[in-house]
Amino acid sequence: MLASQSSARKVKQFNNMQKKSGLNPVKLRHLRLRKKVVGSAGRPRLCVHFSSKNIYVQVVDDSVGSTLASVSTTELSVRDGSRANVATASRVGRLIAERAMGANVKSVVFDRGGWQFHGKVKALADAAREAGLNF
Repeated sequence: MLASQSSARKVKQFNNMQKKSGLNPVKLRHLRLRKKVVGSAGRPRLCVHFSSKNIYVQVVDDSVGSTLASVSTTELSVRDGSRANVATASRVGRLIAERAMGANVKSVVFDRGGWQFHGKVKALADAAREAGLNF
């Protein structure tokens, strides 16, 4: 079997899976990831969501179902005409680390939300690590 036939078969299988589930690829990856990534009281989950305009980050304790700290670019203190780009993601990463430290959280589990660990996601994670969060 040729390599092109194999990759074409994989694409067809993925398209069929997408049609059956009715979800986009990012949502499918996020659901697959959430099976493995669970936050606890000792190590809550740092979940990230990107829309086309904004960045939303939360530190969530899944055992209780409560949000310990959150930052988004819709807040007046964060918003300054910036879009959801790498520079804004690094600023949001520093802010979430500061707020998590204020809520007495030092170690988290990183939930990238189905997004690739590249670009905005990586910038946010690196900035949070530099500001003192461990994950």
